[in-house]
Amino acid sequence: MDNKQIAEEVIVALGGRDNVKSVAHCATRLRVMVNDESKIDKAKTEGIEKVQGAFFNSGQYQIIFGTGTVNKIYDEVVALGLPTSSTGEQKEEAAKQGNAFQRAIRTFGDVFVPLLPAIVATGLFMGIRGAINNDTILGMFGTTQEAFSSTNFYTYTVVLTDTAFAFFPALISWSAFRVFGGNPVIGLVLGLMMVNSALPNAWDVASRTAKPIEFFGFIPVVGYQNSVLPAFFVGLLGAKLEKKLHKIIPDVLDLLVVPFLTFTIMSALALFVIGPVFHSVENYVLAGTKFILNLPLGLSGLILGGLHQIIVVTGVHHIFNLLESQLIAADGKDPFNAIITAAMTAQAGATLAVGVKTKNKKLKALAFPAALSAGLGITEPAIFGVNLRFGKPFIMGLIAGAAGGWLASIFNLAGTGFGITIIPGTLLYLNGQVLKYVIMVLGTTALAFVLTYFFGYKDEEPLAQAASTSTEKVQSAPAVAATPTTLSEETIVSPLNGEVVELTSVNDPVFASQAMGKGIAIKPTDNTVYSPVDGVVQIAFDTGHAYGIKSNDGAEILIHIGIDTVSMDGKGFDQKVKANQAVKKGDVIGTFDLDEIAAAGLDSTTMIIVTNTADYAEVNSLAAGTVAKGDALLAVK
Repeated sequence: MDNKQIAEEVIVALGGRDNVKSVAHCATRLRVMVNDESKIDKAKTEGIEKVQGAFFNSGQYQIIFGTGTVNKIYDEVVALGLPTSSTGEQKEEAAKQGNAFQRAIRTFGDVFVPLLPAIVATGLFMGIRGAINNDTILGMFGTTQEAFSSTNFYTYTVVLTDTAFAFFPALISWSAFRVFGGNPVIGLVLGLMMVNSALPNAWDVASRTAKPIEFFGFIPVVGYQNSVLPAFFVGLLGAKLEKKLHKIIPDVLDLLVVPFLTFTIMSALALFVIGPVFHSVENYVLAGTKFILNLPLGLSGLILGGLHQIIVVTGVHHIFNLLESQLIAADGKDPFNAIITAAMTAQAGATLAVGVKTKNKKLKALAFPAALSAGLGITEPAIFGVNLRFGKPFIMGLIAGAAGGWLASIFNLAGTGFGITIIPGTLLYLNGQVLKYVIMVLGTTALAFVLTYFFGYKDEEPLAQAASTSTEKVQSAPAVAATPTTLSEETIVSPLNGEVVELTSVNDPVFASQAMGKGIAIKPTDNTVYSPVDGVVQIAFDTGHAYGIKSNDGAEILIHIGIDTVSMDGKGFDQKVKANQAVKKGDVIGTFDLDEIAAAGLDSTTMIIVTNTADYAEVNSLAAGTVAKGDALLAVK
């Protein structure tokens, strides 16, 4: 089947030209905005030749074709009449979709998700301290809990565990200013004002060791160390005020007057109006949350564990970021995390069962990496790539998730942080809960696997047969080129300086599921990307965010700088090479601005993928920890 025929099949599967609002593409996938999702024939889409998977994400239907191929398919669908737009325009359009509640929840997610690394790390420190801070463990080192608590090292652990939450309002206000278009530094300072040491500490007031300050004889004011909503709304209103002031203050006075007025107005509102009002609202929300979590007989886990992944599918699951952050700020523990872990674990077990039972090689190749990705806390490939596609595995996962959530509630499991689950989430339960946590995870996985294997999936026919292109027609199409005779073993070196990240843990379902091929990821520490091989540049995107290089020994390598950075439309990127240009190992192929990527609210993690993995017997990682440009990174055999 040629690319034009594939494009025709894609348009039919999308529900026809009239159902497509716009189409764009990035380095690996066709990104489509549609008028009516129900008109998409998803089984047909996934059965089309060269399609490596398809799923909805951020309001877009993303069809994975891979590097090189996606460009050709894009050209064909545009030639057949599909309207185009930039990926940045699509992202803006996707942000407008859904009702007011859904958009509000997405906004909460935009504010809280960038804070997760700090919360995750703090939670891990809490878990580790909880694991060692008991007389049994400390006795092995000749000390006791009482003696340990008076040491300088214990003070250091307090610094590690308490800082993020002591200044949590400052982090929230900073992030909210960033999301709503203000100056994040102004947001940071406003947040710090809310927890200034001159104000009575909120925890001291709560424990009655300090009293609020009374302004004007009737407004009690305290610090907002354990608050979330006040800082969020200070950030929201402050950013809007700052933007408004920029429009009305003359340019010559802007630098002086805008920050002055923003700080003056918002500090007063924060301490005397927004803080007291939304702190009261927050207390009601927190009380309601705790009421649900404290339902008797494990009912909270049963209900939430069964419904959580449905909430994920609807796209409003970021509300849990708000609730979890409130729980951690107030109590230092998060019962939601264990219940959510159970729900996600169940979907991983269901996907694993499909992978084991199916005889379809394409589905196996998708299911096993998706199950691993889910085990690391990224369930999108499992949900959208496998379980929802067949329906029953998703339902079996919901049943097992309810059972696992019930068990988590019965065990009174509560994480010391949030943002990580399942395998990495184990570190949040080192404070005496780890055995119960492992029992819950293994039990939930086993139940989901058994239910799906015996009742949730019937392996009747290859996926391609579900599409209008029959298996026979696919088989009669021109054969895929055999493995090139020029392939040979080689070592691919690091194209960046940075920290190595497991590919399966990156926050992108396509790369994490290894649908594009095996490889590795790097969190860059500087702004230059180099060629990892001697070869030829096959693809150099004008946006500068991705490069495809074919080595002289046959490896086809994709270097994708950041996650969803195509939406930046080249801002902050400088491409140094062109397609068909020969490069040597270590040649500079591009630069990028880490600050620009961060300002856009995006992840700079860079993926290095061997896209022709199927041509090799093995693709193995050679690096861990810190790597420098030119260090051995991947071995292909």
